[in-house]
Amino acid sequence: MLKPIIALSAVALVVPAVAQTPAADLQQVQQHLRGLTTMTADFVQTDRTGKSLSGTLTLKQPGKIRFQYQKGVPLLIVADGGALTFIDYQVRQVQRWPVRNSPLGVLLDPSRDIGRFARVVPGDARLLSVEANDPKHPEYGRITLVFARGGAGPADLALQGWVAIDSQNNRTTVRLSNQRFGGPVSDSSFRWNDPRRR
Repeated sequence: MLKPIIALSAVALVVPAVAQTPAADLQQVQQHLRGLTTMTADFVQTDRTGKSLSGTLTLKQPGKIRFQYQKGVPLLIVADGGALTFIDYQVRQVQRWPVRNSPLGVLLDPSRDIGRFARVVPGDARLLSVEANDPKHPEYGRITLVFARGGAGPADLALQGWVAIDSQNNRTTVRLSNQRFGGPVSDSSFRWNDPRRR
C-alpha cells in the first residue's frame, strides 16, 4: 500500500537562476508562511516507486492540516495543531508523532525562523524552492517546498507542492493545484474517527 505524504516538491521543475538574493527569498517565504491563514487545494502524491494517489488538502494555521485521499483509499493524514496522525482504516492502525518532528513542521509552524534551518535551492526564476531540515535531528527528514512567484497567496507566493525525504531516504512528492487562500475552514475539518474503537 502506498504510504502517505510527507514530501512534496518540484525538484524536477527546478532550472537556472533566481531573481533575488537567498536571504530576501527566505524572508519572502517566511512572510508567506506567517501570512497564510488557510489554504485548500487538490493534491497528487507520488511515492518513490511511482505510485500516485490524489485527494484534497485543507490547511489552517497554526498547525492544522488534512490530507483527504480519493474515494476508495482507506488512508487519512491529519494534524490537529500538535500531533500529525496517520490513520489506516483498512488495518485499523493509528500512528502519531509531533508535527515538529516531521518534514511538514516547517509548513505548519510559521513562528519558527526558517533562516536557521532552510536554504534556497537555485533554479527556475519563476519558482522559489526552499529546502528545510533540522541538522540536529536528521531523523526528522528533509523537505523542499516549491512556490510559484507572483502567486495569489501571501507575499505574492503560491505553494506548488513539496518533496519530502524521510530518514530512510524514501522520497514522496506532493503537487498541488486549484489552491485557494484565506477562505473559511472549520476546526471540525481536522477531526477524525479512531478505527481502533470499533
